Amino acid sequence: MKIHPITDKIFALHADVKSEDLFEGIWPIPYGVSLNSYLVKSEKIALIDLVRDWVGAPGELAGQLASIGVGLDDIDYLILNHLEPDHTGWLSDFRAINPRAEILATQKGIDLVQSFYKLEDGLRPVKTGDRLDLGEGVALDFFEAPNVHWPETMMTWAADGGVLFSCDAFGSYGVLGDRIFDDEFSAEEHAFFESESLRYYANIVSSFGLFVKKAIDKVSALDIKVVAPSHGIVWRTTPGDIITRYARYAGYLEGPREKEIAIVWGSMYGSTEKGLAAVIEGIEEEGLPYSIHRVPNEDVSWVLADAYKSEGILVAMPTYEYKMFPPMAYVLDLFERKHVWYRKALRIGSYGWIGGAKKEYDNKIAPLKWESLESVEWAGAPDEDILELLYERGKELAIAVKNS
Repeated sequence: MKIHPITDKIFALHADVKSEDLFEGIWPIPYGVSLNSYLVKSEKIALIDLVRDWVGAPGELAGQLASIGVGLDDIDYLILNHLEPDHTGWLSDFRAINPRAEILATQKGIDLVQSFYKLEDGLRPVKTGDRLDLGEGVALDFFEAPNVHWPETMMTWAADGGVLFSCDAFGSYGVLGDRIFDDEFSAEEHAFFESESLRYYANIVSSFGLFVKKAIDKVSALDIKVVAPSHGIVWRTTPGDIITRYARYAGYLEGPREKEIAIVWGSMYGSTEKGLAAVIEGIEEEGLPYSIHRVPNEDVSWVLADAYKSEGILVAMPTYEYKMFPPMAYVLDLFERKHVWYRKALRIGSYGWIGGAKKEYDNKIAPLKWESLESVEWAGAPDEDILELLYERGKELAIAVKNS
């Protein structure tokens, strides 16, 4: 990887991580993820955000700095917008190389530096309105952005260049290669990154939509020419695109959402699957788009992305040992954690000797505030009457979503 100038004083550094590791220990990253850091070079030198020791990322960072004649020990200030270890995991090693660099973070960030890395010296807490002067007219301003998505998060602003260093806000999964700027990617590639930014948002940030809105409002008065996140594309040509996209994602929390249905299903021996086919016929009759995910065959990361943007949810699962199909219980648990609220919903499913999933399901979705159609359950294989009812339920769900 090479270093990328943003202005004559600001540089983007990044390492592409391709690994079978799960992001945050939960989310698959089959297309990898980039770890982005930024250098601001004036009379004083500031490094904004770090990396963890992940697939050679620290060596990549050091090599890119060396290509413009900067050593790790030349850095005067290390600014930590966010203390999650993918951005700070190499901090102890950095400190050993450069014991004199002052570390700046919010007060809560400084607390995490102390608890995660047991560092006590050379720490400076900053808050909204504080400024770091690097000389020659170059300064960095700080904006607290709590709960986007940890409580210590902030953003850093370089008025000279109009660059917003946003850390996890406005980020995405996906490696970048030797291109990092928005104008260097094709429309097809942008469609891929849009999909991966939605999945990233739904997985990582979706619980905090109200705080995302507040953060966007806080920086809305800035003349932003570049959005520089810590994962994904650096936006220098159309920075408003990624901000607008994130505002739309944040809006999914309370609505409006996309007029489509996310179908989540599991089947043990085919009876629920057969009933689901009839519901889908009803949805298709109304011409409404839908996504479909089978669990546990497909990771919930993708389920969550489509469910988060969709106005309608269809849950199809059998009763399993008097209760819900266990993989679906996990999905609904994540829906609660990630605030998949206020949807139009339908649940269907078969049972063998006796039902039982409905009671647990109803309790599970109560916090989600879903507007639910009447569930359809049946014993064994669905007969023609059940299939006709399921078809009508599919139409009803589609119409409810259309009219929302």
